[in-house]
Amino acid sequence: MKMRGARAMVGAAALMAATAGAGLADACTRLVYHGASDTVITARSMDWRSEITSNLWTFPRGMQRSGETGPNTVRWTSKYGSVVTSGYDISTTDGVNEAGLMANLLWLVESEYPTFDPSKPGLSIAAWAQYALDNFATVSEAVAALEQEPFIVVTDNLPGENRLTTVHLSLSDATGDSAIFEYIDGKLKIHHGRQYQVMTNSPTYDEQLALNAYWSQIGGTVMLPGTNRAADRFARASFYVNAIPKFEDPNIALASVFSVLRNTSVPFGISTESEPNLSSTRWRTVFDHKRKLYFFESALTPNTFWVDLKKIDFSPTTGRVRKLDLGKDQIHTFSGDATGDFVETRPFTFLGLQL
Repeated sequence: MKMRGARAMVGAAALMAATAGAGLADACTRLVYHGASDTVITARSMDWRSEITSNLWTFPRGMQRSGETGPNTVRWTSKYGSVVTSGYDISTTDGVNEAGLMANLLWLVESEYPTFDPSKPGLSIAAWAQYALDNFATVSEAVAALEQEPFIVVTDNLPGENRLTTVHLSLSDATGDSAIFEYIDGKLKIHHGRQYQVMTNSPTYDEQLALNAYWSQIGGTVMLPGTNRAADRFARASFYVNAIPKFEDPNIALASVFSVLRNTSVPFGISTESEPNLSSTRWRTVFDHKRKLYFFESALTPNTFWVDLKKIDFSPTTGRVRKLDLGKDQIHTFSGDATGDFVETRPFTFLGLQL
């Protein structure tokens, strides 16, 4: 699927979509756990109204990439190999690289990206997370580069839908550092620091922090908001990710983080007519940055499996693009270490602009 040139001028359109489509936003939750013995675990849920084609992919170093926005697009060669979860097999919506950096895209209906100027380098929003994974080893390194705004993020309609993709990006690394990247009113805003452990959806991150400050004063042992709204999930995740013990056993720490993520998930099949932005959780990923284990859990399968990045050949000469086919609604069942179940295949093409 290719973007149509008529959609290149996206700034004003994104604002209209944010206003008209606020009730259509899909939801997710992301959190970072700081544990014992330098254990850092990042977890996220993917909440979506309808079936989203998601598969796991491994990408070696040395891949030639394009921002897919025309002749003046950003081009780069991947410095790091990565394991990613695709969205519709046209974008990277979640993933980790061999250096221990994790990237997550979550919905933010208030997003408004700069107006695209074809004379300036552009980057398809579908490749935003992949750009970070390909180029940076740490959050600090990514912030230093991206705050210079070396490209314009270009968005377009979701596959099969008449609404623009409006997302914000989170990054976390093996040190526990974290950053949130949002485009508000056409301007890039970055929240950088270990304290930014949790991200959900609307409202903007500044407002999420303000709402969470209220619940922090009350105290999570007294009362926590229990609905599926983004602000409520933010409050619960913020409390629990710091309330759970810092277990020395990495497997117990991992299980504890999974339990927090499930606490902020939306039961499968939940649909509220008056609240269409509340979407069922379809899958969850959890990354142990220290052990470099990337866990995946589908809402429709009875078990969790993982990918061991230490076992993957990311070499630019002998490494290969491989895919783990998760099936419709991620219904295929895998057990334990699924690193060896990937099959060599052609890489997917990022959704791009055809001028």
